Amino acid sequence: MFGVGSAFMPLQFCSPSKKEEQQSLSKSSEERKSKLQSFGIQLYSVKDEMAKDPKATMTALAGFGYNQFEGFDGGKGVLWGMKPAEFKALNTDLGVRMVASHANVFENLDSQAVDAKEAGLDYLICPWIGPQKSIDEYKMMAEKFNQVGETLKSHGLKFAYHNHDYTFVTLDAIIPQDILMENTDPALVDFEMDMYWVYVAGVDPSDYMSKYPGRFKLCHLKDAEEDKGNGEERGVLLGNGEIPFSDLVKKSKDLGMEYFIVEQERFVGTNPMEAAEKNAIYLKNTFEF
Repeated sequence: MFGVGSAFMPLQFCSPSKKEEQQSLSKSSEERKSKLQSFGIQLYSVKDEMAKDPKATMTALAGFGYNQFEGFDGGKGVLWGMKPAEFKALNTDLGVRMVASHANVFENLDSQAVDAKEAGLDYLICPWIGPQKSIDEYKMMAEKFNQVGETLKSHGLKFAYHNHDYTFVTLDAIIPQDILMENTDPALVDFEMDMYWVYVAGVDPSDYMSKYPGRFKLCHLKDAEEDKGNGEERGVLLGNGEIPFSDLVKKSKDLGMEYFIVEQERFVGTNPMEAAEKNAIYLKNTFEF
């Protein structure tokens, strides 16, 4: 009788309801979404801690969830006094990649490149050129960038320039950043967009990236509070300011962005290591693609 009865059971007991189907589809859709899997931190954000104990500081940052580092020269070189093999082994043990470092690319470039390559870096980045006095000077700087890019390419490395606000302030009715973009060889020169500096200069980071898709491969994520007359000193924890990162990160990925790197230089009601941990939590929980 059970076999016969089961043959005539109402359909709703034999197949999922529409509601169940919708829930299943919704769950499947959620499962297909992925978080921001890789993100890094510019070690300048914790510069004092790095000066005291770079290994302990990097270990703590890895524990916060950062799986990429971007370095700077804190007086002991971009490898913090370690030999390239030692530095690479440390990062490997931590499960972190040192993807780039800010460096003085106009001095001792070949020797820096040899060490950077052995240590496993992908990029050396020019962090500062200062405001130039004329558009012609920016054109000459663009040519220098091409030369640096050529040298680094010969070592199997890549070159990028990190902007501040001054290249987004018009000079002779021209945005100097445009000169750098249009007079550099895309095969030799990439760019790291510091979204904070673009934003406080009054330019929409997303719009500018759209103007030059594929040229910005790295970015600095640094939030800005509402301007209260304190000029450039507006840095706050990610998500506590007014820069729309939830949209910016998604759009920038579609425009060729590969590396998302936290940087914070101003700390109100917090300290550098605490801020680094909170910023990592924000990045782990905010974005879905």
